[in-house]
Amino acid sequence: QVQLVESGGGSVQTGGSLRLSCVVSGDTDNTYCMAWFRQTSGKEREGVAGSMDDGRTFYADSVKGRFTISRDNAKNTLYLVMNSLKPEDTAMYYCAAAPFCTLTIGLGPALREYGDWGRGTQVTVSS
Repeated sequence: QVQLVESGGGSVQTGGSLRLSCVVSGDTDNTYCMAWFRQTSGKEREGVAGSMDDGRTFYADSVKGRFTISRDNAKNTLYLVMNSLKPEDTAMYYCAAAPFCTLTIGLGPALREYGDWGRGTQVTVSS
């Protein structure tokens, strides 16, 4: 079992930046793939960015060039740096982990592949 705890959310204005963190504990053997998802009320959870332990990263087109995912394995922490934030980025952001995943060019992480989840951190972008 993997435990994931997110932090770093908050309220910013359009064009602002935030850095989300996700601290991982437990069975880190199941964290070859780690990802950030987001969800707003009434909508399905959406994959934003993914990171494989071999260094590969992948992003949803909606955030490419604005968001950067990274991981510090020594600190067991996953990050998401979000720049040029827009009101449509407002959502609850979740950290997730999986022992394996697929990488498809142009697509973010796939919801069905991730089984371990944090409780989320709220990001609100005002216009």
